[in-house]
Amino acid sequence: MPVIRAADPEVVSAHARLDRRVRWVHATELADIAPLLRGGDLVLTTGIALPDGDDALAGFARSLAAVEAAGLMVELGRRWQGAVPGALARACEVHGLPLLVLRREAKFAAIIQAVGERIVDEQLAELRKAERVHETFTELSLAEAGSRDILAAVQRLSGAAVVLENDRHQVLDYLSGPENATDFLSDWSPRSRRIRTSGRTHWDPANGWLITRLGARDRSWGRLIVHAPVSPTHTLVAIAERAAGVLTMHRLHDRHRDGLVRRAHHELLTGLLNDPTAPDLLRRCELAGLPLGRRRFVGLAVRPLASETRAGGAAGPAARPALEEVLATTVHVLRDQDVAALVSQMGAEVRAVVSVPAAAPADATVDRLAERIAARHRVVIGAGRAVDTTAHLDRTLREAQQVVDAVRHEGTGPVVHRLEDVHIRGLLTLLADDDRLQLFVSRELDTLRRHDEQHGDDLIPALRALLQNPGGKSDAAASLHLSRPAFYARLAKIERLLGAVLDDPDLRVSLHVALLADELQGERHRSA
Repeated sequence: MPVIRAADPEVVSAHARLDRRVRWVHATELADIAPLLRGGDLVLTTGIALPDGDDALAGFARSLAAVEAAGLMVELGRRWQGAVPGALARACEVHGLPLLVLRREAKFAAIIQAVGERIVDEQLAELRKAERVHETFTELSLAEAGSRDILAAVQRLSGAAVVLENDRHQVLDYLSGPENATDFLSDWSPRSRRIRTSGRTHWDPANGWLITRLGARDRSWGRLIVHAPVSPTHTLVAIAERAAGVLTMHRLHDRHRDGLVRRAHHELLTGLLNDPTAPDLLRRCELAGLPLGRRRFVGLAVRPLASETRAGGAAGPAARPALEEVLATTVHVLRDQDVAALVSQMGAEVRAVVSVPAAAPADATVDRLAERIAARHRVVIGAGRAVDTTAHLDRTLREAQQVVDAVRHEGTGPVVHRLEDVHIRGLLTLLADDDRLQLFVSRELDTLRRHDEQHGDDLIPALRALLQNPGGKSDAAASLHLSRPAFYARLAKIERLLGAVLDDPDLRVSLHVALLADELQGERHRSA
């Protein structure tokens, strides 16, 4: 500052402590001023009234250090000429109290005024920053802004990189600052896991991270990290904490909004299945975000499948992905691809009706969506035929359900299954609730079932193996790990019980249809 430079200052003691923050400046000649000071006060004196003895001077320095004064500035010429006493300089060094001398006459009032104005200016600047931070995040909160907008505000206000991570220390989103983002994010998860915080906000100097918890301590769902290589300012801490608050509000808004949306979509899909021409139903669909004019519609059904292996190919217990996770992924994929749809959990599946422009390739759009869902979860996906009118919305939804019920659940084959992929299984699924089909299955198979229950001969499995192995009876026997004579004996017993020859093509078709219908009925019960 010019007013200080004009007095020819020199640092005498505690050079390493010159980074102390000055809160205010006091001019005094009192030796017992310490009790009247606050931490961060800088003392100006000519030394006229200070004691003479070395011990007394050392005690004066010690009293200033005890109240954490910012430093001691002595004007030479009135009490001491050329230098301050060595005892005072040594005591200031020992206690880490910066000691400066002014070799020329100084106007203490001018110094106090200049420093005071600078402190007030800095405080006003801090207030303006705080007001800007407050206004920015208040506007974002009222606008229910998304996490990306909130992170952008943090980056803009702080000028630093910012990261949003979940409670598993995985990066959800980030915006880079002036530094290299690759270096900043390298080995993120292991580094983040090593940092334990107790309070709401914590500065980790080793990584240069300002970390703010998201959510309550016992229900934390992630952390916000701002790059801070040096000790963060009060403004930066305020930015991080206000952003964390808005992010938490955004999460609450999203949960509430998603809950309302899901309930609305469930009601609308149920209504479309029951009667797509019901009064006001289509209007409600449009208001819910499903465009209806000049559009094509495709019904979807997504059913989770049990996993057969764990990572690395090692066998493990079956694990079915949570239907809630599949629903969340389906919603995310639809949003990411900007595809309008009604989506809801219905029974054991996620059900949806997708709306695409009339000129767009509906099947290609569905395939693209399905690939992204299948990349995240092991599922079977069924699609109904595209329809051009809202009056047929129920048909495409039912076809999608029919396909999912009919498809074999090995998790192989095309990503999206359609009616042409399920053949006779599709027809049998469509007729599954028909009493006539159930009577047909009973007529064809009950004789063999009763025999198996009474004698344990496993004739039904033998019949299924014969019909599923058109290559020959040897392949059928091998599939059951039976010798050919034992397998032939079971076939002979089946023919005696049925009073018919299994080489009869009509009988084979009839038995095969009955077995398929029985299998599909069992799968429906297991899915339910």
